[in-house]
Amino acid sequence: MRIAICLPAIMAFLMFTARAQQPPQIKKVDLPEGEGKEVTAKACSVCHSLDRLTRRMGHTPDEWQNVVDRMTIYGAPLNKEQQATVVSYLDKTFPNKAEKPVLIPGAVEAQIKEWKIPNGAPFPHDPLYARNGMVWYSGLVGNVLGRFDPKTEEFKQYKLKTPRSSPHGLTDDAEGNIWFTANSGNYIGKLDPNTGDITEYHIPVKGSPHTPVIDKKGNLWFTMEGPNMLGRLVMKTGEFKVVPSPTEDSGPYGIQLNSKGVPFYAESRTNKVASIDPDTMEIHEYVVPNTAARPRRIAIAPDDTVFYTDFEKGTLGKLDPKTGKFTEWKSPGGVDSAPYAITSIQGIIWYSESGVRPNSMVRFDPKTEKFQTWAIPSGGGTVRNMSVTPAGDIWFTSSSFNKVGVVQIKKGTKISELR
Repeated sequence: MRIAICLPAIMAFLMFTARAQQPPQIKKVDLPEGEGKEVTAKACSVCHSLDRLTRRMGHTPDEWQNVVDRMTIYGAPLNKEQQATVVSYLDKTFPNKAEKPVLIPGAVEAQIKEWKIPNGAPFPHDPLYARNGMVWYSGLVGNVLGRFDPKTEEFKQYKLKTPRSSPHGLTDDAEGNIWFTANSGNYIGKLDPNTGDITEYHIPVKGSPHTPVIDKKGNLWFTMEGPNMLGRLVMKTGEFKVVPSPTEDSGPYGIQLNSKGVPFYAESRTNKVASIDPDTMEIHEYVVPNTAARPRRIAIAPDDTVFYTDFEKGTLGKLDPKTGKFTEWKSPGGVDSAPYAITSIQGIIWYSESGVRPNSMVRFDPKTEKFQTWAIPSGGGTVRNMSVTPAGDIWFTSSSFNKVGVVQIKKGTKISELR
């Protein structure tokens, strides 16, 4: 297997490795007093600043347990007894104070169904509706890839070869292989569902591969949030090329392709959206006028306008790459609604609000600028990504509640072709 990386990427990586491994410190925070404060502060500051605890609306006990389980996998120095102490401290100090979703009626009829994942608590992160009709999920904490058959309602899980790989993003190729990013394993993986064989393509720089997408030329593009980089894997040869995102500590996150095969990605730690030249890998950044914006995931409409969820400000945004113009709308749940997963169905935008309890599904029509919302029955527990079927149904995962779900649209335009 040949692996190549461009020289500028190596130089940039060597220059900024130390800084890239430490997320930006927004401000110093002293946690409230309470039993477990010291161990919590030490464990939770390994990967991020403590303000991440204080600037959100808290969690339920089960959600805090899942957070601590996940952070332990990522390297938080906690034994079983300490984990229990931290969960207790977080539950008492930062209980769930999230607002309920704002339910807006509308003309579209939709129902939401969910299924509980068996065999433990894998913490499903990203969903994937595969071309053969199967629904996949990445079990980030369980270190598995899961498959759900909507017709038989049967689950099957595939254990990964490398412990603590933390499978994250998913996509599939025309041959039916499932590709995934190993967020803690630092590789791109390929699962052959017919044999269960897993092939690992190890990235030549240390980082945290995040979200993947495959273009029509056989390239897998992926973001690397931690080391602030973008990567391309030629799937046939195993060749990598990795380049730094121009803005320091920008946190490349969600990524999608437009109709011309140009990747666009969101910079989750700054107020920018960017595109990548598929041939040269030159990156062009678009600056959101509001400096407080923090785009997280993106969806691309049929006219190649780019919609994004602004996790920090509670807004839905749109970029017209042709003009560079940005437009923003306040999300129904308000400033703390934390919009997250997003997709486009023939120009209609659907996204989730992860900061309300229960999480909500939001439908937005850019032509009328009208919203419609639904509450997720189980609560959601943070819906992080979405995958659309050719019929226009939306599959998602409820991370903290270990469920897969679908939004079935009773009335609305059907999609004739997904890809």
